[in-house]
Order: sequence, then structure tokens, then C-alpha cells
Amino acid sequence: MAEDKVKEAPEGEAAGEGAEGEKPKKKLPMKMMLIAGAAALVVVGGGGAGAFFMLKPKPEAAAGKDAKKKPPAKKKDDKGKKDDKEAAVVKEGPDGVLFYTIPDVVVNMQTADGRPTFLKLKLTLELPDQATVDELEPNMPRLQDMFQTFLRELRPEDLSGSQGSYQLRMEILRRVNLVIAPSKANAVLIEEMLIN
Repeated sequence: MAEDKVKEAPEGEAAGEGAEGEKPKKKLPMKMMLIAGAAALVVVGGGGAGAFFMLKPKPEAAAGKDAKKKPPAKKKDDKGKKDDKEAAVVKEGPDGVLFYTIPDVVVNMQTADGRPTFLKLKLTLELPDQATVDELEPNMPRLQDMFQTFLRELRPEDLSGSQGSYQLRMEILRRVNLVIAPSKANAVLIEEMLIN
């Protein structure tokens, strides 16, 4: 029996080592599974929370379709008021002329040294009547395109002095009148010209 105990002990030790050797192998995959499960839960939960907040309907939509109404039409009294920077402003001037202020125009100008130089213009057109204003408004995309293509070709030295300012006004007036023909603008007024 002593031999049996001796034989059993080495077998037990071998079995114990094998069992201990197998236990870490079993725990490691179990730990990995728990970590992977927790990571998946975080990803799915985070994605669900993100979708909930991003796809949440706006307060107007939650109130129903009746809450969505068209913005009120501008009254003639509001013509001189500026709602935002992108809107043109029409003001009455002396002798029945109308002043149509175009949204600011910003362009990148050419320079000899390749240094970025920007031109910002705030222009007002002097128009003879409301019919010309009505002709001008639907053509604003064409005018914006014309301003961008023409002004990008200018150099800062082209605009120096009063002669440069005068030539710029005359060229813009000519181009505006080409876009809105047969209507005609009286003059182009430069309210602001910044070169940076």
C-alpha cells in the first residue's frame, strides 16, 4: 500500500499539475470572453445612444406637421432691415431711386509672389425702379458668379488709388447691366473695400 500511495502521489501531483496547467488556459479564454463581451456591450450601447440623440426629432417635428409653417412673407416696411448677412437689402433713396445692397463679396486675388490676398467688397447698386429690383433678384447667382470670376483676376495694384476704384466701379456696372439687360442699373457704389 505504501507503494500504491507513492505511486498515487506522483500521479496526483502530475494530475494536479495538469489540472493547474489547464485551469489558467481555461481562465484566460474566459477572461478574454468577458472583456470582449464588455467591449461589445460598450460599442453597441454607445452606438445606440448616439443614434438616439442624433436621430431624435426636432421639437417642431415632434409637435406635428401643423407646427411647421412657412416663414412670414416680408412686408414692404421690412425692406430696409437686414435679417442676415446673406440677404440683400433694398432701401429707398432720393428722387425715387432704390439702393440695392448686395451681400458681401469675398475673393482670393492673384499676387505675383503667390501670397494669399483677399478682397472684400460691399457693393450697393443704384436702381431706377422696383421693376429693375425684381429683374435683379432672380439673377443674383449669375451676378455672384460674375463677381467671383472677374474679381479673382484682379491684382492688388489694379485697385490702388482713386483711378483703380473708379475703373472697378465702371467695370462692375458694365457687367451688371449685361446680366440684367434690358433693365439697367444707374451706378455701382462701393461701400467697403478691404484688401488683406
